[in-house]
Amino acid sequence: MTAQTHVPHWTVDRIPSLAGKTVIVTGANSGIGLEAARVFAAKEAHVIFAVRDEKRGRDAAASVTGSTEIRHLDLADLQSVLAFAGMWKDDVHILVNNAGVMVPPLGRTADGFELQFGINHLGHFALTNLLLPHISGRVVTVASSAHRSATIDFDDLNWHTRRYGNGSGGYEQSKLANLLFTLELQRRLEGSGSPVIATAAHPGMAATNLMSSSESPIMTTFAKVAVRLFAQDAVMGATPTLFAAAEDLPGGSYAGPSRRREMAGPPVLVGRSSQAADPVIAARLWTASEELTGVRYPAAQTQRPARRHGAAQGAVHTTGSTS
Repeated sequence: MTAQTHVPHWTVDRIPSLAGKTVIVTGANSGIGLEAARVFAAKEAHVIFAVRDEKRGRDAAASVTGSTEIRHLDLADLQSVLAFAGMWKDDVHILVNNAGVMVPPLGRTADGFELQFGINHLGHFALTNLLLPHISGRVVTVASSAHRSATIDFDDLNWHTRRYGNGSGGYEQSKLANLLFTLELQRRLEGSGSPVIATAAHPGMAATNLMSSSESPIMTTFAKVAVRLFAQDAVMGATPTLFAAAEDLPGGSYAGPSRRREMAGPPVLVGRSSQAADPVIAARLWTASEELTGVRYPAAQTQRPARRHGAAQGAVHTTGSTS
């Protein structure tokens, strides 16, 4: 049974009430993260905006009707990830690994990782494993069709010797890592008898500010033209994430838009590259990610991730709701 056959025109109306559930959305202060958070809140979930910029998070949450909460999370700093996860005592029904950066200049996280690999993959890898003892429903990771052009260079995961160029190769590798993470996480969940499932989604071409981290005038201009001609809005761009979070799907499923070569349209199950479906590569990446972050499956409450430099950042919490 595939979603393409049985849910050809999926809409958020199919999502049941999430009353009493907690949903965490990373990067919920804009784009598809904000639109997904808006729907979760409308379905009566308590939505955690896990954001680096708390002011922007508060401004975004003020536009949402429902129960929301702002918590600091900097995925570019493992100590911040640890602090965020360390305060959890109650269940999390859905974790949406949504935050990301796209084609910035070559940069490093607080722990020395290449920025895109560090934020898009390693930060979410650590966060998921640290929160896993509290997750009761689903882990959704936002990937990209750009993964199809990627390979994982295990000899230089963090771009110390390779030519970085405009950063597109780093972005593609990080998005392939998102799908491999989902694949191996699902295998481990099944192996440990967990009821939690892991899914992934991509938004197609959506009108968001993801390209704002690029400093390439050519790429920025190209992106603006492409968005104007082909993109769907952020509301529709969020629907594959919501589909992957709420629809009755097999573990390891990958959702994306159904039309215009997965650039737009209602969400369905979509395919992935052969590399993204390779369990050997997925297991190898998981091992490398454990070594880089110091976080393992399942994450012990007493674990501390590896730290190479930079000051620790605690989680500063601001709680509130809008109506």
